[in-house]
Amino acid sequence: MMRERLERILAVAGKELIGIRRDPRLLRLVFVAPILQLVVFGYAVSTDVRDTPLFVVDHDRSAASRALVESMTAGGYFRVVGRSDRPRDLVEALDHGRATVGLVVPTGFAADLAGPHGARVQIVVDGTHSNVATVALGHAEQIVRAHGLTAADVAFRPPVDLRERAWYNPALLSRVFNVPAVIGSIMLLVSLLLTALAVVREREIGTLEQLMVSPITPGELIAGKTLPFAAIALFDLVLITTVALAWFGVPFTGNALVLLLAAALFLLSALGIGLLISTVSATQQEAFLASFLLFMPVMLLSGFMFPVSSMPALFRALTLLNPLRHYLEIVRAVFLKAAGLEALWPQFLALAVMGAGVMAVAAARFRKTVG
Repeated sequence: MMRERLERILAVAGKELIGIRRDPRLLRLVFVAPILQLVVFGYAVSTDVRDTPLFVVDHDRSAASRALVESMTAGGYFRVVGRSDRPRDLVEALDHGRATVGLVVPTGFAADLAGPHGARVQIVVDGTHSNVATVALGHAEQIVRAHGLTAADVAFRPPVDLRERAWYNPALLSRVFNVPAVIGSIMLLVSLLLTALAVVREREIGTLEQLMVSPITPGELIAGKTLPFAAIALFDLVLITTVALAWFGVPFTGNALVLLLAAALFLLSALGIGLLISTVSATQQEAFLASFLLFMPVMLLSGFMFPVSSMPALFRALTLLNPLRHYLEIVRAVFLKAAGLEALWPQFLALAVMGAGVMAVAAARFRKTVG
């Protein structure tokens, strides 16, 4: 009996794989989309603020003021797009978007810098893009402060000896944070679309009823439909991880088995949601639209790009019901912190509970729909 059940499940799974192989659109979704998303999030989607346009108003015109401007541009955080001795030129550059940061060096800067009280400069920032403005202002303040300590002739010892150290991502590169998270988004997208579209396609062409009058049971049909997509999602996991390590140089310090176990638990929720969508969709267009409408809120409430801690209390509570949030926490911790089950067991437990619950509800509704 068990052998016959397994043969029926494998027959349905083989049928799905043949259908994917014959559909160029699905092949692009499975093999091309992961690489495209990885490239986009690895290169184009970046929170690193570099080459910020800088406009300089230098009233001092001294060697010290020129050295300060060189310090601003030496690290690659700023590039000078204009110079003037009139403040109104700086205002015009900020108004027209030619500059994001303005540096105003007052007259007597060199003399004040050599004096006991130090010198002052003014930094003006366009705050239209708050994140860029905040980061650029922080870079400018650090550079000006460091330049003042280096250029001063007098010995200076600050009251607090601050030594900064960034753990797990010492260079503070955004791709190290973003690229591992692409794993979760790709697995979710593949599982949602392939599962929902496959079942609805069977209903559209009338083969779902033929399958139900065959000896195959609803449970075997569910297993046969979802197992190929789970295998494809795991293949994408390996593909994205390989590209992330070999091309983008993202560090992987954890255990691959822990990552694989988390992926398996996450797939229960992703496949279950795709199965639920298939039960409420009459056409493939409806299934695609429903998947897209669900995909975006799940991504935004996962901490993929925006930290959960900065969200309002209500939305922070809603993220606890989002399996992608727990999975991304595991992925980033395994990649960057070498975290194991002893540290991540709350996330694993949440994935297991949600996965089992969603899959049970989806299977029950699927049986009722096709029964």
